[in-house]
Amino acid sequence: MNVNNIENINKENSNNCKSNKNSKSDKNNKKIMLTGDRPTGKLHLGHYVGSIRQRLEIQNSGEMDEVFIMLADAQALTDNFDNPEKVASSVIECTLDYLACGIDPDKAHIFIQSQIRELHELTIYYMNLVTVSRVQRNPTVKTEIKLRGFNNNIPVGFFTYPISQASDITAFKATIVPVGEDQEPMIEQTREIVRSFNRTYNCDVLVEPEIYLPPNGACLRLPGIDGQAKMSKSLGNAIYLSDSEEELKKKVMSMYTDPLHIRVEDPGKIEGNIVFTYLEAFSNDEDFEKFLPEYKNLDELKEHYQRGGLGDVKVKKFLLKVLNQMLEPIRERRSYYENHLDEVIKILEDGTRAAQKVAGETLKEVKRAMKINYFEEWNK
Repeated sequence: MNVNNIENINKENSNNCKSNKNSKSDKNNKKIMLTGDRPTGKLHLGHYVGSIRQRLEIQNSGEMDEVFIMLADAQALTDNFDNPEKVASSVIECTLDYLACGIDPDKAHIFIQSQIRELHELTIYYMNLVTVSRVQRNPTVKTEIKLRGFNNNIPVGFFTYPISQASDITAFKATIVPVGEDQEPMIEQTREIVRSFNRTYNCDVLVEPEIYLPPNGACLRLPGIDGQAKMSKSLGNAIYLSDSEEELKKKVMSMYTDPLHIRVEDPGKIEGNIVFTYLEAFSNDEDFEKFLPEYKNLDELKEHYQRGGLGDVKVKKFLLKVLNQMLEPIRERRSYYENHLDEVIKILEDGTRAAQKVAGETLKEVKRAMKINYFEEWNK
């Protein structure tokens, strides 16, 4: 389907909605994307391949009725409550990264979670639909608790993360949520809450979302440059979207490879070799034609490395060129917005205002379904 046809369909849908504003089926048939990040620092390559690249594709497809991108500062505070300054400064840093990557404020609403009070009220209501044991079984919660070393000292706010995330998604009636693989259990828990709410109150107010995962398996969870399973700010093994060319070079050249590949002539292993994992995620045939023409594609490079006769430095230098080519325009756009912070703040204000309007309407529908819209009923 081409863009013109999509636009025509959207116009028809828009006209239908105008003629029947109270139609639930019209509202629930809208295509809406919601996604976001916890602002605890600058964004890195793991964020980019895990979600941001997909957001850009969806944003620019013309197929969405609305796009919402959330700065989940309230969630970031659950394990940074003693350092709110870190979260506050990261709100701007993440927004700069979004805009630098190509998130378009004319096509997407970038908003701040904590400023949408409706989300917190929805969380309270949803808590009555979820058991403690169900949250404890959530694989993502288990992993994050272990990663942060909480043990039995888990902040309640952090523990209820899956429920508040369900509030974020359902408040905007999101139909598509582009996230990394680690968020799949969260989306499933959101679906459970949607089904439970609609069944309990005999309504169709909430919408079940679909997860949108990267099609490339190497992008599902990008490992850190040290070979750890996940690239993470807290582990100090990340390449940031804002890294300078010199910082990028230093990190790429220090990347974990095959520890047994000592001499160039030795056969090398691809499995667990982070350099090749990154090439899977970021390179294409055109990159080989431009930067390494003696190979047609990644398969040929892999075959030579496994056969022996190809050094790690040469492979790393190729990866460096591939990554730098991608990051250079991102750095340039980020520099522009760093020097125009008034524009950035206006974008956040406008996006938050638009998000609050939508979340407010959903909350009204939720309270009507629950029969707790007292004054609305009493004043009829």
